[in-house]
Amino acid sequence: MNFKLPKSTVIFLAFLVMGFGDVSGPLTSQLQAEFSLSNFQAGLVTFMAFIMFGLLSVPMGIYQDRKGRKHVLLLGLVAALIGMGLPILGNYSSFVLILGGLLFLGTGATMLQVAGNPIMRDVSPEGKYSRNLSYGQFVKAIGSLSGSLIPILAARYWGMDWKLLFPIYGTVILIVVVYLWFTKVEEKIDQEKEKPATLKSCFGLLKNPFIALMVLGIFVYVGSEVSMSAKLPNYLQMNFDFDIKEKGLFGTLFFFIALMSGRFMGGVILNWLSPKKFLIITSILSLLGIGGLYFAGSEVFAFVFIFVIGLGFANIFPLIFSITVDAYPERSNEISGLMVTAIIGGAFVPVLFGVVADMFGLMAGFLVPAFCILFILLIAFKPAK
Repeated sequence: MNFKLPKSTVIFLAFLVMGFGDVSGPLTSQLQAEFSLSNFQAGLVTFMAFIMFGLLSVPMGIYQDRKGRKHVLLLGLVAALIGMGLPILGNYSSFVLILGGLLFLGTGATMLQVAGNPIMRDVSPEGKYSRNLSYGQFVKAIGSLSGSLIPILAARYWGMDWKLLFPIYGTVILIVVVYLWFTKVEEKIDQEKEKPATLKSCFGLLKNPFIALMVLGIFVYVGSEVSMSAKLPNYLQMNFDFDIKEKGLFGTLFFFIALMSGRFMGGVILNWLSPKKFLIITSILSLLGIGGLYFAGSEVFAFVFIFVIGLGFANIFPLIFSITVDAYPERSNEISGLMVTAIIGGAFVPVLFGVVADMFGLMAGFLVPAFCILFILLIAFKPAK
């Protein structure tokens, strides 16, 4: 039985599930309060969510080269579904099972990133890949946004808390699994490619300076995004006396709203602006927003600059990814594996942020993502060879 389902719609829904993987940022403060965790234990929340990007991405890129993108997409959805079930089985009372659930969720998100970014090219019209990838990241931002929005709504209106995330996410993932199973996706075959991907061929691409710099760009960008989502509540608490357990989450919520808005606008802008020029503009906007945090004299201006940061950050990932794949389309699976491996930056850059903040103060920590974005601005000028 084969239902006539829109092919692009199910890929966009897979991007929504990708966004669920970002729940570790807003979930960190909630779990720290729930289980009275030390800062080290709380750090395990984001670590477990992002470590599999470093371990699995390249192997899954190679596996995908042989088995296909839809196959890997389905595996990722099933892994994420298992992750949503583990905390429920433990009745949310076991921190170890919650960490295990986040590990499986991170595993699923890794597979979805490896397969989802290149499969979007399969369902996109000629010349519209960058645009659709930005739209996909817009949908992903909705999933990311839900990680802070649902706990706020649950506490204010339903007398519940972060635990509501898991059954809601699990239900959505199950629907997407069924939808994708009955959707036929024709994967484009790169005619120039003669040999299947291997570990050697994947990491061999890093000898290409352009690809190496773009992969590093993904590393520092994701680390910067995770740092912002995790530390903006602390920024609001320190400067404007926000309660970090609830009101402080509005910093993360507003940041993700800006990401979502910026990614939608990015899909429109890319109809008439080249990806390279857009990457330069959006990097400059990000730097202006981060700089504004140091001069915000009121809550209103603080949220304005948070929104500017989100708008600037919004399209950096899809732009770097699509620029690189469009330069070397015959190596899309290997590039996807390398790019998604670089998402492990979300586990390490926030640690560097914390070290700097502990030594010189929280505001000094924001220099870490500022230098990361400056690096991206510089590589945006580098031509592909």
